[in-house]
Amino acid sequence: MTSLPLLSLAIWVPIFAGILVLLTGDDKHASSARWIALLGALAAFAVTVPLYTGFNFADGGFQFQEGYSWIPTFNIHYHLGADGIAVPLILLTSFTTVLVVIAGWEVIQKRVAQYMASFLIMSGLMIGVFSALDAILYYVFWEAMLIPMFLVIGIWGGPNRVYATIKFFLYTLLGSLLMLVAFIYLFYQTNSFEVVDYYRLPMTLPVQILVFLAFFMAFAVKIPMWPVHTWLPDAHVEAPTGGSVVLAAIALKLGGYSFLRFAMPIAPDAAHYLSGFMITLSLIAVVYIAFVALVQQDMKKLIAYSSISHMGFVTLGFFLFNSIGLEGSIVQMISHGFISSAMFLSVGVLYDRMHSRQIADYGGVVNTMPKFAAFAVLFAMANAGLPGTSGFVGEFMVILASLQKNFWYAFLASTTLILGAAYTLWMVKRVFFGEIANAHVAELVDLNKRELLILSTLAILVIGFGVYPQPITEMTHATVAQFLDHMAQTKLPAGL
Repeated sequence: MTSLPLLSLAIWVPIFAGILVLLTGDDKHASSARWIALLGALAAFAVTVPLYTGFNFADGGFQFQEGYSWIPTFNIHYHLGADGIAVPLILLTSFTTVLVVIAGWEVIQKRVAQYMASFLIMSGLMIGVFSALDAILYYVFWEAMLIPMFLVIGIWGGPNRVYATIKFFLYTLLGSLLMLVAFIYLFYQTNSFEVVDYYRLPMTLPVQILVFLAFFMAFAVKIPMWPVHTWLPDAHVEAPTGGSVVLAAIALKLGGYSFLRFAMPIAPDAAHYLSGFMITLSLIAVVYIAFVALVQQDMKKLIAYSSISHMGFVTLGFFLFNSIGLEGSIVQMISHGFISSAMFLSVGVLYDRMHSRQIADYGGVVNTMPKFAAFAVLFAMANAGLPGTSGFVGEFMVILASLQKNFWYAFLASTTLILGAAYTLWMVKRVFFGEIANAHVAELVDLNKRELLILSTLAILVIGFGVYPQPITEMTHATVAQFLDHMAQTKLPAGL
């Protein structure tokens, strides 16, 4: 099994499937486009499963490696590999793509082939980001991924979509250019674009800080961290449901993953030196953004701000430099992928029926859509960090780790459990419970089979990983231990 180029398959199967879907042409063949997209997405998910089954849990290094010379003049290689942090994120990506294809089945009626193809191609490019071990290859995937997302928001988005797409594109592009500058500097130091060579390169502290900040600009925008977060609520509000799901479930994780792959191991001394700064930004995101979420009138905006607050936990766990915090962050990334997908899909269900995302337009939905309300309340509880759901596990681990570091870190981080409950439950109360306040709500129809399939799958995953998070933690354990060993060693040149 291992002789197969699994990572290449995971990248290129969805991309080729996307190209096949494009070839179906216009909307006359929409039905063919949908079925090819679904089969392509299922095939793409099927080729990522052996990454889990064939993974050696005791080995924390890069597995399933593939390497071919690509541009020999500049020593650029097509070099792939995945460790215990990358594999769960690759699986999350391929799984989410299947959900997005099913979710857009009936909803998308115009340019169906282009819509489905965008997501399939984007899925392949994102898996490329998670598995690239060559800096230029990584950069190509990182930038290429913007294009399908740009198209999805710009073509199928809401009334203000042009503003949102341009803002999203400019923010992410400007951040990434600094990352390219850092890669070029590292290339001149090592004559290599291999990431592993950068891990071994000694650098003085001022140089490390500059390299770290260059990476920080690219990744902080992607996560997004406060204060470069403003593109995300706009992008979410305007994006179609599928776009929101991919943005929240995977695109935000690219930033978190890249911190662990590039910024921190390449400049470990700078990471330690700037840890106070990073923890402060994370805690501002956790607390302040939760307050911003409280005042939102638009359901999508509320969930978007909630995503920023939850991703603050991820970056907080990274910079505590202990294994519980780091494993908690990775669990939080995966869990947030499921919960935010579920919440955006729930809003999508309501939007498809009423064409409104305003909380004020709803009330008493439980009376007409009891099945849907049960799922939506479960996901809202998971978002607030209810024990027994996956939302609790990651947050609890990060709070435990921050308590070991500093009581006030833990205190501020744990306020999110109260604030998260406040904005989430308030939304639930106003949307689902009470009397039917609107004639349109009285006409709503409960979930169809397609919607039931999607939401029940996500509900099983949210509760499953909440009760039993071991499949994620056992995979990440050896890699996290290896990462912390690396972070504990200085890279300052001898004599400094």
